[in-house]
Amino acid sequence: MAVRKKKRVKKKPVKRFRFQLSLAGVAGVGVVVFCLFLWMFLLGIWAGQTILLPSSTPGQARAGTRHVIPEKQKPPVGIIVPEGKKRSAGK
Repeated sequence: MAVRKKKRVKKKPVKRFRFQLSLAGVAGVGVVVFCLFLWMFLLGIWAGQTILLPSSTPGQARAGTRHVIPEKQKPPVGIIVPEGKKRSAGK
């Protein structure tokens, strides 16, 4: 039996690259990443508070007073009829 040699397939050269940072560069990247994470944390806390505890009126949260609806704006008791289309007493 004859031993056959396999043909070698040429592999494409692997492109390699290298990041080179000094100690100051690593520290700078660390500071920037820390600031980004802090900003996202604070933004998340603010958004969570806004979504979970919305104020019913814009001035209520700031002034600390309750908003009272005037008597004219309260809905009528019973049948609600749009203005201008009131029923007459005879019909």
